[in-house]
Amino acid sequence: MKPKDLLLALLIVLVWGMNFVVIKIGLSGIPPLLLGAMRFVLAALPVLFIARPKVPLRLYLAYGLTISVGQFAFLFCAIHLGMPAGLASVVLQAQAFFTLILSALLLNEHWHKAQLAGLILASLGLAFIGSAHGLSMPLLGFLLTLSAACMWALGNIVTRKVAAIGQVNMFGFVVWASLVPPLPFLALSFAIEGPAAIQAAISHLGWGSLAAVAYLSWIATLLGYGLWSRLLSLYPANKVAPFSLLVPVVGLITAYLVFGETLNALQWTGSLLLMSGLMINLFGGRIKGMILLKLKRA
Repeated sequence: MKPKDLLLALLIVLVWGMNFVVIKIGLSGIPPLLLGAMRFVLAALPVLFIARPKVPLRLYLAYGLTISVGQFAFLFCAIHLGMPAGLASVVLQAQAFFTLILSALLLNEHWHKAQLAGLILASLGLAFIGSAHGLSMPLLGFLLTLSAACMWALGNIVTRKVAAIGQVNMFGFVVWASLVPPLPFLALSFAIEGPAAIQAAISHLGWGSLAAVAYLSWIATLLGYGLWSRLLSLYPANKVAPFSLLVPVVGLITAYLVFGETLNALQWTGSLLLMSGLMINLFGGRIKGMILLKLKRA
């Protein structure tokens, strides 16, 4: 991966790591499904200034219903039901494993030994971090967050399909795909949360809630997913997806700073294992090749 793209990947990690704290702040005044609708209404505003990429409608719908509606309906409801923000940032990274499986099944992308070893080490890190929370993780919250991870992985596969078209403005695609989620989210909100809850939330919107919606719309969605889609258009999914394994490190730290979710020895150990797994995943094959080349020359 080029150094410029590596820096963009790390920026995404920072933006998405802080995202979980912002979600929890937003949910303090807005029901989860209504929050999803508001997020994508604002995210879709740039369609007034950006030309629609020539992508089939089915791919817009597939992206909008998986990575947008599916992922965030599950994730917002999970946090609303008591899933800790820091722990949600950890569990959601199961999307990397789902992406590797789906990319092998649907895109014929192959795993390398270094990638498999890195993911095993990273999964051990996730196990360390998750075990530190113990019984504080509600079962329903865990299942909903895991479902969100699966939706994200499906969205990654859709992104690869879009990239295969060639010459697609991926930022423009993310913006125009943001037109898909508002109506499904509103329908779900009316059906599940009810008109009274919607009216109460809108009539009592505070600056904190508005700032949270703006961050989720323009920073986490447009900037984050715009850059993420660009990277997926340039590199195989199994090269890009592992970067998300760094998100829980930022998520756990920001959750500690804002909500007092403490980081203990197990969490720090897990974070180090996680980052080590990412390094092996990204550079293990290259390092092995360099070693073999030196041995051959010797």
